[in-house]
Amino acid sequence: MTRVVLLGPPPGPDTSPTGLRLAALPGNPTVAERLRSQLTTMDPRPAAIESGDVAAALRALADVAESATENLFIIPENSVVHDELIYQISKAKRGALALVAKEPRLGVAEDAQEDTSQEESVPIDEAEPEIGLNHLEGLPVRSRVGKSRVVSVGTARHAVTRPNAVLLGPLHLSARNAPVLAQTCRELADLADGFGEDDDLMQLIVFGLVRNGVSVGIRGRRDLFYRRVTTQEEINEAGAEMAGMNEDRARLDHAVKGADGFFTTYFVSTYSRFIARWAARRGLTPNQVTLISIVLGVAAAACFATGDRPWMVLGGVLIYFAFVFDCVDGQVARYARKFGVLGAWLDATFDRFKEYVVFAGLAVGWVVSGNGDDIWILALAAIGLQSVRHLLDFSFGISNRRKAPSPLPTVPLDAPDDRSLRQALVRRKVERSQGLRGVLKMWTRAGKFRAVHWARKMIVFPIGERFAAIAITAALFDARITFLTLVIWGSVAAAYTLTGRLMRSLV
Repeated sequence: MTRVVLLGPPPGPDTSPTGLRLAALPGNPTVAERLRSQLTTMDPRPAAIESGDVAAALRALADVAESATENLFIIPENSVVHDELIYQISKAKRGALALVAKEPRLGVAEDAQEDTSQEESVPIDEAEPEIGLNHLEGLPVRSRVGKSRVVSVGTARHAVTRPNAVLLGPLHLSARNAPVLAQTCRELADLADGFGEDDDLMQLIVFGLVRNGVSVGIRGRRDLFYRRVTTQEEINEAGAEMAGMNEDRARLDHAVKGADGFFTTYFVSTYSRFIARWAARRGLTPNQVTLISIVLGVAAAACFATGDRPWMVLGGVLIYFAFVFDCVDGQVARYARKFGVLGAWLDATFDRFKEYVVFAGLAVGWVVSGNGDDIWILALAAIGLQSVRHLLDFSFGISNRRKAPSPLPTVPLDAPDDRSLRQALVRRKVERSQGLRGVLKMWTRAGKFRAVHWARKMIVFPIGERFAAIAITAALFDARITFLTLVIWGSVAAAYTLTGRLMRSLV
Protein backbone atom coordinates (compact mmCIF):
# COMPACT_ATOMS: atom_id res chain seq x y z
CA MET A 1 0.00 0.00 0.00
CA THR A 2 0.92 3.65 -0.48
CA ARG A 3 -0.11 6.50 1.80
CA VAL A 4 -1.67 9.25 -0.30
CA VAL A 5 -1.56 12.89 0.79
CA LEU A 6 -3.76 15.46 -0.98
CA LEU A 7 -2.61 19.05 -0.68
CA GLY A 8 -5.29 21.70 -0.93
CA PRO A 9 -8.79 22.51 0.27
CA PRO A 10 -11.34 19.70 0.54
CA PRO A 11 -14.15 19.50 -2.09
CA GLY A 12 -16.44 22.49 -1.67
CA PRO A 13 -18.68 24.85 -3.62
CA ASP A 14 -18.00 25.86 -7.18
CA THR A 15 -15.87 28.76 -5.95
CA SER A 16 -13.28 26.20 -4.94
CA PRO A 17 -10.96 25.03 -7.76
CA THR A 18 -11.49 21.41 -6.73
CA GLY A 19 -15.25 21.97 -6.71
CA LEU A 20 -15.28 22.81 -10.40
CA ARG A 21 -16.62 20.02 -12.57
CA LEU A 22 -15.20 18.04 -15.48
CA ALA A 23 -18.19 18.25 -17.76
CA ALA A 24 -16.55 16.08 -20.43
CA LEU A 25 -16.40 13.03 -18.15
CA PRO A 26 -19.27 10.65 -17.30
CA GLY A 27 -21.02 11.63 -14.09
CA ASN A 28 -19.74 15.23 -14.29
CA PRO A 29 -17.32 14.74 -11.33
CA THR A 30 -15.43 17.52 -9.64
CA VAL A 31 -11.67 17.66 -10.03
CA ALA A 32 -11.20 16.42 -6.46
CA GLU A 33 -13.73 13.60 -6.85
CA ARG A 34 -12.02 12.34 -9.99
CA LEU A 35 -8.57 12.49 -8.40
CA ARG A 36 -9.74 10.64 -5.30
CA SER A 37 -11.30 7.91 -7.44
CA GLN A 38 -8.01 7.56 -9.33
CA LEU A 39 -6.10 7.12 -6.07
CA THR A 40 -8.53 4.69 -4.41
CA THR A 41 -6.51 1.58 -5.22
CA MET A 42 -3.46 3.12 -3.51
CA ASP A 43 -5.22 4.55 -0.48
CA PRO A 44 -9.02 4.50 -0.02
CA ARG A 45 -8.79 7.15 2.72
CA PRO A 46 -6.10 9.66 1.70
CA ALA A 47 -4.91 12.32 4.11
CA ALA A 48 -6.17 15.79 3.12
CA ILE A 49 -4.09 18.80 4.12
CA GLU A 50 -5.29 22.35 3.57
CA SER A 51 -2.50 24.46 2.12
CA GLY A 52 -3.78 27.93 2.96
CA ASP A 53 -1.47 28.25 5.99
CA VAL A 54 1.94 27.06 4.80
CA ALA A 55 3.38 26.46 8.27
CA ALA A 56 0.31 24.52 9.42
CA ALA A 57 0.29 22.47 6.22
CA LEU A 58 3.97 21.59 6.62
CA ARG A 59 3.47 20.49 10.24
CA ALA A 60 0.44 18.40 9.24
CA LEU A 61 2.50 16.72 6.52
CA ALA A 62 5.28 16.09 9.06
CA ASP A 63 2.75 14.31 11.30
CA VAL A 64 1.65 12.10 8.38
CA ALA A 65 5.25 11.30 7.44
CA GLU A 66 6.20 10.41 11.02
CA SER A 67 3.38 7.87 11.28
CA ALA A 68 3.84 6.44 7.77
CA THR A 69 5.02 2.86 7.44
CA GLU A 70 4.57 2.76 3.67
CA ASN A 71 5.57 4.87 0.68
CA LEU A 72 4.09 8.35 0.35
CA PHE A 73 2.42 9.85 -2.72
CA ILE A 74 1.88 13.60 -2.37
CA ILE A 75 -0.21 15.45 -4.96
CA PRO A 76 -2.14 18.75 -5.13
CA GLU A 77 -5.88 18.18 -4.98
CA ASN A 78 -6.57 20.39 -8.01
CA SER A 79 -4.64 18.05 -10.33
CA VAL A 80 -6.00 16.74 -13.62
CA VAL A 81 -3.82 13.77 -14.54
CA HIS A 82 -3.80 10.55 -16.53
CA ASP A 83 -4.14 7.31 -14.55
CA GLU A 84 -1.05 5.93 -16.24
CA LEU A 85 1.11 8.84 -15.10
CA ILE A 86 0.00 8.29 -11.49
CA TYR A 87 0.88 4.61 -11.86
CA GLN A 88 4.30 5.26 -13.34
CA ILE A 89 5.29 7.77 -10.67
CA SER A 90 3.95 5.70 -7.77
CA LYS A 91 5.70 2.51 -8.95
CA ALA A 92 9.11 4.09 -9.43
CA LYS A 93 12.02 2.34 -7.72
CA ARG A 94 13.77 5.53 -6.68
CA GLY A 95 13.70 6.73 -3.11
CA ALA A 96 12.07 9.95 -4.31
CA LEU A 97 10.61 10.98 -7.66
CA ALA A 98 8.99 14.23 -8.78
CA LEU A 99 7.11 15.23 -11.92
CA VAL A 100 8.98 17.96 -13.78
CA ALA A 101 8.43 20.21 -16.79
CA LYS A 102 11.77 21.27 -18.22
CA GLU A 103 12.24 24.72 -19.72
CA PRO A 104 13.43 24.04 -23.32
CA ARG A 105 15.15 27.41 -23.71
CA LEU A 106 17.68 26.78 -20.96
CA GLY A 107 20.50 24.25 -21.12
CA VAL A 108 21.85 22.01 -18.38
CA ALA A 109 25.23 22.90 -16.94
CA GLU A 110 27.89 20.22 -16.98
CA ASP A 111 28.28 20.21 -13.21
CA ALA A 112 24.53 19.75 -12.79
CA GLN A 113 24.35 16.64 -14.94
CA GLU A 114 26.02 14.25 -12.54
CA ASP A 115 23.68 11.89 -10.72
CA THR A 116 25.37 10.52 -7.64
CA SER A 117 22.48 8.25 -6.73
CA GLN A 118 22.95 4.53 -7.19
CA GLU A 119 19.23 3.99 -7.48
CA GLU A 120 17.46 3.34 -10.74
CA SER A 121 17.42 6.42 -12.92
CA VAL A 122 14.11 7.61 -14.31
CA PRO A 123 15.18 10.21 -16.88
CA ILE A 124 13.04 13.16 -17.83
CA ASP A 125 11.62 13.16 -21.33
CA GLU A 126 14.41 14.51 -23.49
CA ALA A 127 12.26 16.94 -25.44
CA GLU A 128 9.27 18.91 -24.23
CA PRO A 129 9.17 21.91 -26.56
CA GLU A 130 5.45 21.36 -27.12
CA ILE A 131 4.83 21.85 -23.41
CA GLY A 132 7.18 24.60 -22.36
CA LEU A 133 5.77 26.62 -19.48
CA ASN A 134 2.63 27.97 -21.14
CA HIS A 135 0.37 25.99 -18.78
CA LEU A 136 2.28 26.66 -15.59
CA GLU A 137 0.87 30.01 -14.47
CA GLY A 138 1.61 30.56 -10.80
CA LEU A 139 4.48 28.02 -10.75
CA PRO A 140 7.71 30.00 -11.05
CA VAL A 141 10.79 28.51 -12.69
CA ARG A 142 12.88 28.01 -9.54
CA SER A 143 14.30 24.51 -9.98
CA ARG A 144 17.41 23.17 -11.60
CA VAL A 145 17.45 19.60 -12.84
CA GLY A 146 20.19 17.45 -14.32
CA LYS A 147 19.81 14.33 -16.41
CA SER A 148 18.06 12.27 -13.80
CA ARG A 149 17.56 14.22 -10.57
CA VAL A 150 16.76 17.58 -9.07
CA VAL A 151 20.00 19.44 -8.46
CA SER A 152 18.71 22.55 -6.70
CA VAL A 153 15.44 24.30 -5.85
CA GLY A 154 14.84 27.91 -4.91
CA THR A 155 12.09 29.97 -3.31
CA ALA A 156 11.13 33.65 -3.35
CA ARG A 157 14.03 34.27 -0.94
CA HIS A 158 16.38 31.42 -1.82
CA ALA A 159 18.21 31.83 -5.12
CA VAL A 160 18.96 28.89 -7.42
CA THR A 161 21.67 29.11 -10.05
CA ARG A 162 20.33 29.08 -13.62
CA PRO A 163 16.92 27.47 -13.01
CA ASN A 164 15.67 25.39 -15.91
CA ALA A 165 12.55 23.54 -14.73
CA VAL A 166 9.31 23.63 -12.78
CA LEU A 167 8.27 21.02 -10.23
CA LEU A 168 4.69 20.31 -11.28
CA GLY A 169 3.33 18.64 -8.17
CA PRO A 170 3.19 14.85 -7.73
CA LEU A 171 5.95 13.51 -5.49
CA HIS A 172 6.55 9.86 -4.61
CA LEU A 173 8.69 9.13 -1.58
CA SER A 174 9.85 5.75 -0.27
CA ALA A 175 9.15 4.82 3.33
CA ARG A 176 12.85 5.03 4.20
CA ASN A 177 12.81 8.74 3.34
CA ALA A 178 9.67 9.48 5.34
CA PRO A 179 11.63 10.44 8.52
CA VAL A 180 13.69 12.90 6.46
CA LEU A 181 10.48 14.37 5.06
CA ALA A 182 9.05 14.80 8.57
CA GLN A 183 12.19 16.54 9.80
CA THR A 184 12.36 18.69 6.67
CA CYS A 185 8.74 19.82 6.96
CA ARG A 186 9.19 20.86 10.59
CA GLU A 187 12.33 22.82 9.70
CA LEU A 188 10.51 24.49 6.82
CA ALA A 189 7.55 25.34 9.05
CA ASP A 190 9.89 27.23 11.37
CA LEU A 191 11.09 29.25 8.37
CA ALA A 192 7.62 29.83 6.90
CA ASP A 193 7.75 33.58 7.58
CA GLY A 194 10.62 33.82 5.11
CA PHE A 195 8.70 32.40 2.15
CA GLY A 196 6.84 34.49 -0.41
CA GLU A 197 3.19 34.46 -1.39
CA ASP A 198 3.99 32.82 -4.72
CA ASP A 199 5.99 29.97 -3.16
CA ASP A 200 4.33 26.69 -4.01
CA LEU A 201 3.99 24.12 -1.22
CA MET A 202 5.11 21.20 -3.38
CA GLN A 203 8.21 23.07 -4.52
CA LEU A 204 8.99 24.01 -0.91
CA ILE A 205 8.87 20.34 0.08
CA VAL A 206 11.31 19.32 -2.68
CA PHE A 207 13.46 22.37 -1.84
CA GLY A 208 13.86 21.05 1.70
CA LEU A 209 14.44 17.44 0.67
CA VAL A 210 17.18 18.35 -1.81
CA ARG A 211 18.93 20.61 0.68
CA ASN A 212 18.79 17.80 3.25
CA GLY A 213 20.58 15.41 0.89
CA VAL A 214 17.69 13.38 -0.58
CA SER A 215 18.18 12.32 -4.21
CA VAL A 216 14.94 13.35 -5.91
CA GLY A 217 14.62 11.79 -9.35
CA ILE A 218 12.70 13.41 -12.17
CA ARG A 219 9.96 12.25 -14.52
CA GLY A 220 8.79 14.22 -17.54
CA ARG A 221 5.26 14.26 -18.91
CA ARG A 222 5.66 14.42 -22.69
CA ASP A 223 3.44 11.44 -23.51
CA LEU A 224 0.95 11.79 -20.63
CA PHE A 225 -1.09 14.64 -19.21
CA TYR A 226 -0.79 16.60 -15.99
CA ARG A 227 -2.02 20.05 -15.11
CA ARG A 228 -3.18 21.95 -12.06
CA VAL A 229 -6.42 23.86 -12.61
CA THR A 230 -7.96 26.80 -10.80
CA THR A 231 -10.76 27.98 -13.11
CA GLN A 232 -13.48 26.39 -15.21
CA GLU A 233 -11.75 27.65 -18.34
CA GLU A 234 -8.57 25.82 -17.38
CA ILE A 235 -10.59 22.67 -16.67
CA ASN A 236 -12.16 22.83 -20.12
CA GLU A 237 -8.78 23.34 -21.74
CA ALA A 238 -7.30 20.48 -19.72
CA GLY A 239 -10.13 18.14 -20.69
CA ALA A 240 -9.68 18.90 -24.39
CA GLU A 241 -5.90 18.52 -24.27
CA MET A 242 -6.05 15.31 -22.26
CA ALA A 243 -8.61 13.83 -24.66
CA GLY A 244 -6.19 14.45 -27.51
CA MET A 245 -3.46 12.32 -25.92
CA ASN A 246 -3.38 8.55 -26.38
CA GLU A 247 -3.06 7.24 -22.83
CA ASP A 248 -3.33 3.61 -23.93
CA ARG A 249 -0.42 4.00 -26.35
CA ALA A 250 1.69 5.55 -23.61
CA ARG A 251 0.79 2.65 -21.34
CA LEU A 252 1.71 0.20 -24.07
CA ASP A 253 5.04 1.92 -24.74
CA HIS A 254 5.79 1.86 -21.01
CA ALA A 255 5.22 -1.91 -21.03
CA VAL A 256 8.39 -2.27 -23.09
CA LYS A 257 11.66 -2.18 -21.16
CA GLY A 258 13.66 0.92 -21.90
CA ALA A 259 17.08 -0.68 -21.42
CA ASP A 260 16.87 -3.72 -23.70
CA GLY A 261 19.63 -4.89 -26.03
CA PHE A 262 20.06 -3.99 -29.69
CA PHE A 263 18.37 -7.07 -31.14
CA THR A 264 15.40 -6.88 -28.76
CA THR A 265 14.91 -3.17 -29.35
CA TYR A 266 14.98 -3.24 -33.14
CA PHE A 267 13.84 -6.75 -34.06
CA VAL A 268 11.33 -7.65 -31.36
CA SER A 269 9.94 -4.73 -29.35
CA THR A 270 8.94 -2.84 -32.49
CA TYR A 271 5.91 -5.14 -32.80
CA SER A 272 5.82 -7.41 -29.73
CA ARG A 273 4.01 -4.71 -27.72
CA PHE A 274 1.02 -5.03 -30.04
CA ILE A 275 0.95 -8.79 -29.51
CA ALA A 276 1.05 -8.07 -25.77
CA ARG A 277 -1.93 -5.70 -25.98
CA TRP A 278 -3.87 -8.21 -28.10
CA ALA A 279 -3.14 -10.97 -25.57
CA ALA A 280 -4.01 -8.80 -22.56
CA ARG A 281 -7.32 -7.69 -24.03
CA ARG A 282 -8.29 -11.32 -24.57
CA GLY A 283 -7.54 -12.26 -21.01
CA LEU A 284 -4.29 -14.16 -21.52
CA THR A 285 -2.14 -14.13 -18.40
CA PRO A 286 1.64 -13.63 -18.44
CA ASN A 287 2.09 -17.25 -17.29
CA GLN A 288 0.05 -18.51 -20.26
CA VAL A 289 2.24 -16.49 -22.63
CA THR A 290 5.30 -17.95 -20.88
CA LEU A 291 3.92 -21.42 -21.60
CA ILE A 292 3.65 -20.55 -25.31
CA SER A 293 7.29 -19.47 -25.26
CA ILE A 294 8.32 -22.74 -23.58
CA VAL A 295 6.43 -24.84 -26.16
CA LEU A 296 8.10 -22.95 -29.02
CA GLY A 297 11.52 -23.42 -27.40
CA VAL A 298 11.03 -27.17 -26.99
CA ALA A 299 9.73 -27.41 -30.57
CA ALA A 300 12.85 -25.60 -31.78
CA ALA A 301 15.05 -28.05 -29.86
CA ALA A 302 13.19 -30.96 -31.46
CA CYS A 303 13.78 -29.49 -34.91
CA PHE A 304 17.50 -29.01 -34.19
CA ALA A 305 17.72 -32.61 -32.96
CA THR A 306 16.91 -33.94 -36.44
CA GLY A 307 20.13 -32.51 -37.88
CA ASP A 308 18.43 -31.94 -41.27
CA ARG A 309 18.88 -28.53 -42.90
CA PRO A 310 15.17 -27.72 -43.48
CA TRP A 311 14.39 -28.60 -39.87
CA MET A 312 17.39 -26.57 -38.68
CA VAL A 313 16.01 -23.53 -40.49
CA LEU A 314 12.58 -24.13 -38.95
CA GLY A 315 14.24 -24.49 -35.56
CA GLY A 316 15.89 -21.09 -36.03
CA VAL A 317 12.52 -19.52 -36.79
CA LEU A 318 10.89 -21.19 -33.78
CA ILE A 319 13.62 -20.17 -31.34
CA TYR A 320 13.24 -16.59 -32.56
CA PHE A 321 9.51 -16.60 -31.84
CA ALA A 322 10.13 -18.35 -28.53
CA PHE A 323 12.16 -15.27 -27.60
CA VAL A 324 9.47 -12.95 -28.95
CA PHE A 325 6.88 -14.51 -26.63
CA ASP A 326 9.44 -14.44 -23.82
CA CYS A 327 9.38 -10.65 -24.25
CA VAL A 328 5.61 -10.58 -24.65
CA ASP A 329 4.93 -12.23 -21.28
CA GLY A 330 6.69 -9.41 -19.43
CA GLN A 331 4.98 -6.80 -21.59
CA VAL A 332 1.59 -8.35 -20.85
CA ALA A 333 2.38 -8.23 -17.13
CA ARG A 334 3.33 -4.56 -17.28
CA TYR A 335 0.48 -3.55 -19.60
CA ALA A 336 -2.21 -5.47 -17.70
CA ARG A 337 -0.46 -4.83 -14.34
CA LYS A 338 -0.57 -8.51 -13.47
CA PHE A 339 2.53 -9.17 -11.42
CA GLY A 340 3.32 -12.15 -9.25
CA VAL A 341 6.26 -13.85 -7.60
CA LEU A 342 5.39 -17.13 -9.34
CA GLY A 343 5.34 -15.50 -12.75
CA ALA A 344 8.70 -13.80 -12.23
CA TRP A 345 10.24 -17.05 -11.00
CA LEU A 346 8.80 -19.08 -13.89
CA ASP A 347 9.99 -16.53 -16.44
CA ALA A 348 13.58 -16.54 -15.14
CA THR A 349 13.69 -20.32 -14.68
CA PHE A 350 12.27 -21.26 -18.07
CA ASP A 351 14.48 -18.79 -19.90
CA ARG A 352 17.37 -20.98 -18.80
CA PHE A 353 15.40 -24.16 -19.54
CA LYS A 354 14.68 -23.10 -23.13
CA GLU A 355 18.28 -22.14 -23.69
CA TYR A 356 19.73 -25.38 -22.35
CA VAL A 357 17.19 -27.66 -24.03
CA VAL A 358 18.08 -26.00 -27.34
CA PHE A 359 21.76 -26.67 -26.62
CA ALA A 360 20.88 -30.33 -26.10
CA GLY A 361 18.85 -30.40 -29.32
CA LEU A 362 21.71 -28.95 -31.32
CA ALA A 363 24.17 -31.48 -29.91
CA VAL A 364 21.81 -34.40 -30.58
CA GLY A 365 21.29 -33.23 -34.17
CA TRP A 366 25.02 -33.07 -34.73
CA VAL A 367 25.48 -36.60 -33.43
CA VAL A 368 22.58 -38.17 -35.38
CA SER A 369 23.97 -36.58 -38.55
CA GLY A 370 27.07 -38.73 -38.11
CA ASN A 371 29.47 -35.96 -37.15
CA GLY A 372 30.73 -37.59 -33.94
CA ASP A 373 29.98 -36.97 -30.29
CA ASP A 374 32.78 -34.51 -29.50
CA ILE A 375 30.19 -31.76 -29.90
CA TRP A 376 29.08 -32.45 -26.31
CA ILE A 377 32.31 -30.86 -25.07
CA LEU A 378 31.31 -27.58 -26.72
CA ALA A 379 27.72 -27.96 -25.53
CA LEU A 380 28.80 -28.48 -21.93
CA ALA A 381 31.24 -25.57 -22.22
CA ALA A 382 28.42 -23.30 -23.43
CA ILE A 383 26.09 -24.47 -20.63
CA GLY A 384 28.79 -24.11 -17.99
CA LEU A 385 29.84 -20.65 -19.17
CA GLN A 386 26.27 -19.38 -19.23
CA SER A 387 25.54 -20.87 -15.80
CA VAL A 388 28.57 -19.12 -14.31
CA ARG A 389 27.52 -15.83 -15.89
CA HIS A 390 24.02 -16.12 -14.40
CA LEU A 391 25.50 -16.93 -11.01
CA LEU A 392 27.75 -13.86 -11.15
CA ASP A 393 24.84 -11.66 -12.27
CA PHE A 394 22.69 -12.85 -9.38
CA SER A 395 25.37 -12.54 -6.71
CA PHE A 396 26.50 -9.08 -7.86
CA GLY A 397 22.91 -7.85 -7.95
CA ILE A 398 22.33 -9.00 -4.37
CA SER A 399 25.59 -7.42 -3.16
CA ASN A 400 24.93 -4.16 -4.98
CA ARG A 401 21.49 -3.79 -3.41
CA ARG A 402 23.08 -4.02 0.02
CA LYS A 403 25.46 -1.17 -0.77
CA ALA A 404 24.23 2.11 0.66
CA PRO A 405 23.90 4.93 -1.87
CA SER A 406 26.55 7.62 -1.75
CA PRO A 407 25.35 10.54 0.38
CA LEU A 408 24.62 13.80 -1.39
CA PRO A 409 25.90 17.12 -0.09
CA THR A 410 23.59 19.12 2.16
CA VAL A 411 23.09 22.81 2.75
CA PRO A 412 21.22 24.65 5.54
CA LEU A 413 17.63 25.51 4.68
CA ASP A 414 18.19 29.14 5.60
CA ALA A 415 21.17 29.57 3.24
CA PRO A 416 20.19 32.37 0.83
CA ASP A 417 21.42 30.58 -2.30
CA ASP A 418 22.74 27.23 -3.54
CA ARG A 419 26.37 28.35 -3.90
CA SER A 420 27.72 26.01 -1.23
CA LEU A 421 25.68 23.13 -2.65
CA ARG A 422 27.09 23.67 -6.13
CA GLN A 423 30.63 23.97 -4.77
CA ALA A 424 30.18 20.65 -2.98
CA LEU A 425 28.92 19.07 -6.22
CA VAL A 426 31.92 20.41 -8.11
CA ARG A 427 34.31 18.99 -5.50
CA ARG A 428 32.48 15.69 -5.68
CA LYS A 429 32.74 15.69 -9.44
CA VAL A 430 36.52 16.24 -9.25
CA GLU A 431 36.89 13.42 -6.71
CA ARG A 432 34.81 11.07 -8.84
CA SER A 433 36.90 11.84 -11.93
CA GLN A 434 40.07 10.38 -10.44
CA GLY A 435 41.43 6.83 -10.49
CA LEU A 436 39.16 3.88 -11.26
CA ARG A 437 36.08 5.99 -10.63
CA GLY A 438 37.26 8.41 -13.31
CA VAL A 439 37.78 5.60 -15.81
CA LEU A 440 34.27 4.28 -15.13
CA LYS A 441 32.83 7.77 -15.42
CA MET A 442 34.54 8.35 -18.72
CA TRP A 443 33.26 5.03 -20.09
CA THR A 444 29.76 5.91 -18.90
CA ARG A 445 29.86 9.27 -20.65
CA ALA A 446 31.03 7.59 -23.84
CA GLY A 447 27.58 6.05 -23.97
CA LYS A 448 26.18 9.33 -25.30
CA PHE A 449 27.55 8.23 -28.68
CA ARG A 450 25.02 5.89 -30.24
CA ALA A 451 27.58 3.44 -31.62
CA VAL A 452 29.25 3.10 -28.20
CA HIS A 453 25.88 2.76 -26.47
CA TRP A 454 24.80 -0.19 -28.61
CA ALA A 455 28.28 -1.74 -28.59
CA ARG A 456 28.15 -1.80 -24.77
CA LYS A 457 24.70 -3.35 -24.92
CA MET A 458 25.79 -6.07 -27.32
CA ILE A 459 29.16 -6.96 -25.83
CA VAL A 460 27.53 -8.31 -22.66
CA PHE A 461 25.72 -10.88 -24.86
CA PRO A 462 22.19 -10.45 -23.43
CA ILE A 463 19.50 -13.04 -24.01
CA GLY A 464 18.21 -11.39 -27.18
CA GLU A 465 21.62 -11.51 -28.82
CA ARG A 466 22.13 -15.11 -27.64
CA PHE A 467 18.86 -16.32 -29.12
CA ALA A 468 19.58 -14.39 -32.33
CA ALA A 469 23.04 -15.98 -32.55
CA ILE A 470 21.54 -19.44 -32.07
CA ALA A 471 18.80 -18.87 -34.66
CA ILE A 472 21.11 -17.44 -37.34
CA THR A 473 24.11 -19.76 -36.96
CA ALA A 474 21.99 -22.90 -36.62
CA ALA A 475 19.88 -22.05 -39.67
CA LEU A 476 22.77 -20.99 -41.91
CA PHE A 477 25.67 -23.11 -40.63
CA ASP A 478 25.77 -25.96 -38.11
CA ALA A 479 25.81 -26.76 -34.39
CA ARG A 480 29.59 -26.49 -34.10
CA ILE A 481 29.53 -22.91 -35.37
CA THR A 482 26.65 -22.14 -33.00
CA PHE A 483 28.50 -23.44 -29.95
CA LEU A 484 31.77 -21.74 -30.94
CA THR A 485 29.87 -18.45 -31.29
CA LEU A 486 28.26 -18.91 -27.89
CA VAL A 487 31.51 -19.85 -26.16
CA ILE A 488 33.69 -17.14 -27.74
CA TRP A 489 31.17 -14.30 -27.46
CA GLY A 490 30.14 -15.51 -24.00
CA SER A 491 33.76 -15.53 -22.83
CA VAL A 492 34.32 -11.98 -24.06
CA ALA A 493 31.10 -10.91 -22.34
CA ALA A 494 32.11 -12.61 -19.09
CA ALA A 495 35.55 -10.95 -19.12
CA TYR A 496 34.06 -7.52 -19.86
CA THR A 497 31.34 -7.83 -17.21
CA LEU A 498 33.65 -9.23 -14.55
CA THR A 499 36.21 -6.48 -15.15
CA GLY A 500 33.58 -3.78 -14.83
CA ARG A 501 32.12 -5.25 -11.66
CA LEU A 502 35.50 -5.65 -10.04
CA MET A 503 36.27 -2.00 -10.78
CA ARG A 504 32.91 -0.89 -9.38
CA SER A 505 33.46 -2.97 -6.27
CA LEU A 506 36.79 -1.23 -5.61
CA VAL A 507 35.62 2.37 -5.89
